[in-house]
Amino acid sequence: MLFLFGVSIFITALLVWQYAGRWKLAASPIVCSLVAVIWQLGALTALGYGIDPFSILVPFLVFAIGVSHGVQKISLFRNEIFQGHDGPTAAKHAFMQLIVPGVVALLTDTVGFLTMLVIKIPVIQELAIIASLGVSVIVITNFLLLPILLSYLHLPASYGEWVASRRARTDRFWARLARGMKPVPSLVIIVIWFALGAWGYWKAEQVRIGDTQAGVPELRQSSRYNQDTRVITSRFSIGADMLSVMVETVPNGCVDYDVVTLMDQFEGRIRAVPGVQSVISLTSMAKLVNSGYSEGSLKWRILPRNPQALAQAVSPIETSTGLLNADASVMPVIIFLADHKAGTLRAVTDAVKAFAADHPSPKARFVLASGNAGVMAATNEVVQAAQTPIVLWVFGAVIGLCLVTFRSVRATLCIVVPLAIVSWLAYALMVVLGIGLKTSTLPVVALGVGIGVDYGIYLFAQLHGALKAGQDFEATMFAALKDTGTAIVFTGLTLAIGVSTWIFSDLKFQADMGLLLTFMFLVNMLGAIVLLPAMARWCFRHPISPIEPV
Repeated sequence: MLFLFGVSIFITALLVWQYAGRWKLAASPIVCSLVAVIWQLGALTALGYGIDPFSILVPFLVFAIGVSHGVQKISLFRNEIFQGHDGPTAAKHAFMQLIVPGVVALLTDTVGFLTMLVIKIPVIQELAIIASLGVSVIVITNFLLLPILLSYLHLPASYGEWVASRRARTDRFWARLARGMKPVPSLVIIVIWFALGAWGYWKAEQVRIGDTQAGVPELRQSSRYNQDTRVITSRFSIGADMLSVMVETVPNGCVDYDVVTLMDQFEGRIRAVPGVQSVISLTSMAKLVNSGYSEGSLKWRILPRNPQALAQAVSPIETSTGLLNADASVMPVIIFLADHKAGTLRAVTDAVKAFAADHPSPKARFVLASGNAGVMAATNEVVQAAQTPIVLWVFGAVIGLCLVTFRSVRATLCIVVPLAIVSWLAYALMVVLGIGLKTSTLPVVALGVGIGVDYGIYLFAQLHGALKAGQDFEATMFAALKDTGTAIVFTGLTLAIGVSTWIFSDLKFQADMGLLLTFMFLVNMLGAIVLLPAMARWCFRHPISPIEPV
């Protein structure tokens, strides 16, 4: 992970240098972002938190977010320098212009991360706290430390000529894009994106809850452990995935014929469920023992009705086997599964629930579940219950902050609709690539939306100001795009490259998160510079006065 982090820093530094053109200017956001990561790790230690394989990705994300916001500031800083201001004045003006959209964007990121606290899974809640803390630190480094560093920089006149020549090329592109946002082309863009969104929404309904592949989900299918697991599962009646159903009964329930008979019926039902390799419980062992007392005769592989004979059959089974506790009031039924795919776990848990509902008993209660597969099944149920609330919370927070910031329903729609479409497309990508919705991929939507909204906020902050100036739409859009468009594209690339290094991780769930976040950052960037202007073209057909509400 340290190697991947180093590669991410190196590639990001090269991109920032390519954008800024001067190492001194490029080093400022890189240094501030590294300081934010160091402060975050120090704060986590002080608060008693740590970094595990699941949350170790957050420092990558914090670094990329810090750099992306820093790029916006160095872009405005050099613009102010070219207008004749000295370093401190240029840094101050850049700070004043970006304080509102920047803080709103980071606040949206923080709130988006905090919404993950609604998921009652400790590892995701810890991830939410770590990510929120990291973004909060960025507010300090980017709005206090970065302007101070920029105020000490002196840019030569030759640098202004280099930026002017490059901006002439980019401005031509933004001018063509702004001129292309006529009503008809804009409508075509909207229809295409909405059609993609409709397809993504339809495809998102097919997303699987849980794992879609056999083997340990933390490792790739080609790993040594997963290869060995496949061999064991194919050649033996046991496997690496185990689910235990706890049978809670009366004390000494092991010698109660009604209880053990019900357990035997349950075992027979579960054996018939597809994906079950074998089942072991006190009842199956007791039948073997009873048969052994009769020279192994198969006709005696039964549960004796006589209490003394039943006690004799279960007496060799000690508590150390894990098949009963000290007073035989809890007797697990251990189920070995062929895999822990979402369909397998759902079939087994549904069968357990159905049997418990069909066979109510005052003496025995079948309770789910322990074992690694049992934990996965319980986690899948929590994820399934949390997937809709987390999306509602994230988008509710984004909508609320956009309404407060711009005081405009139209502006909020222009910012939020592209985010919703990209979220559906991300779910569709999961279906196409066979990635299940689980603890590692569920936070991706919150992370992607919380960060992706930054693009729209920065662009619309400039667009809003130009609209208030009374310009026509094309001039308004060109002014907004030429000031923020290049920075938005660079921001999307920086975020995407920052997390794309995770794709090469040996841990499968990290690779999945990296792939999905890379997709969301890039497509959110495209939505901000393509769909948002097209929607704004229809939402803001005429210039507005400075006192007219948007």
